Amino acid sequence: MKHIQQIFDNAEQLYSMTEINDALDQLASVLNEKYATLNPVLLCVMNGSVITAGHLLPKLHFPLELDYIHVSRYGDKTIGGELTWLHQPVTDLTDRTVILIEDIFDEGVTLQVLRDYCEKAGANSVSCVTLIDKLHDNKVGTPPEFVGLTVPDRYVFGFGMDYKGFWRNTPGIYAVKEAN
Repeated sequence: MKHIQQIFDNAEQLYSMTEINDALDQLASVLNEKYATLNPVLLCVMNGSVITAGHLLPKLHFPLELDYIHVSRYGDKTIGGELTWLHQPVTDLTDRTVILIEDIFDEGVTLQVLRDYCEKAGANSVSCVTLIDKLHDNKVGTPPEFVGLTVPDRYVFGFGMDYKGFWRNTPGIYAVKEAN
């Protein structure tokens, strides 16, 4: 446990709760305008986006349905591996507008699988809102249509994102200290 505490103690705060809230306000403004009449299904991508979804949903002022989808590439590791399906949505996506709520757009592998799933399930359209876009060139698939904040190509945690299963509850977004 001492190592886990040291990760937090040595981390660099990239965004405060105020900055995160401002980004979510801006995302909500765009989503309120675009989806006001479409009755979309919002799919919270577990576990990482549960906090983003919880803070974003009260800012949305239109009818919507909420469900969740859960695949994992990381588990308690810091490097992505094979995808494991843990839960598929129970809401029928046929002829629906679907919005995936993601915590971070890193490499894009998981997001592409989720988009493909929703399209095969019959969604009319699939878009993604993500709180964080990690800045690097090693990405695949369609990027999120709606991005709140960007981070450098470092391992980040907080506000739903974890470090080896810990620190999802951290208020703010932090980067693990880089090795010298």
